[in-house]
Amino acid sequence: MATVAAPQRTPVEGTRFFLIMALVMAFIIIAGFSLNLAMGRSSFASPWPYHVHGMIFMGWLGLYLAQVGSIATGNIALHIRLGKLAYVWIPAMVAAGVMIILTSLRGTGGPFFFAQNEFLVSNIAGLLVFGGLTVWALRVRRYTGWHRRLMLVAMSALTGPGLGRLLPMPLLIPNAWTIAVAASFVFGAVAMLVDWRSNGRVHPAYWWGMGINVGGFLASMALAYSPIGYAITEAVIAGTPGAERPMGPFLPPGFTM
Repeated sequence: MATVAAPQRTPVEGTRFFLIMALVMAFIIIAGFSLNLAMGRSSFASPWPYHVHGMIFMGWLGLYLAQVGSIATGNIALHIRLGKLAYVWIPAMVAAGVMIILTSLRGTGGPFFFAQNEFLVSNIAGLLVFGGLTVWALRVRRYTGWHRRLMLVAMSALTGPGLGRLLPMPLLIPNAWTIAVAASFVFGAVAMLVDWRSNGRVHPAYWWGMGINVGGFLASMALAYSPIGYAITEAVIAGTPGAERPMGPFLPPGFTM
């Protein structure tokens, strides 16, 4: 009888670091949201937009881990099949992210330790950076060096909310937003250092990816604190409960850690 040999699975060279980084970023995101739930800062009784947002973002996290894991185990066919889902998931991520930003701002004014203009403008900018870098990574998927590095930087842009839930945000007022975003840059910095130590140079994908990531943040902050940024924020929250709090970060009366 004729038999068909099972395809060989050979791990792609150099994937161990990317797998470790993916696991660390996933752990931080999950830990941050789990801590909030455990401390009663969030609840499963939240309105439906929070559940939709959570399912889409956690779904992406699972997809990213599956993609990194499939490459690490040499399952290229699975990696290619799963990669097609990203083209649908990326716009869903951006849409769900914008939805929850607007829901939070209009419903409660957003987290009190963030300025509302930062939370709106810079947050949306970060989503667009993530989406743009991820699409770019997909477009250059044939060039492994570029693809996996751009994906790493894009994923690092999503760690800010997890880090923000682990850091003592009220104690970091008025720089809580800047510190939370800057903390997410550490992943890219570590990746660049590993590249330099391993190869004697930093891959250009990191220079471009981190340049867009950091540059997008700086540009978004400039816009947030411009007259246009204030006007957009005021228009978004006008006539909603979110307009009742100060636009800048503040400590609610009687607040204790």
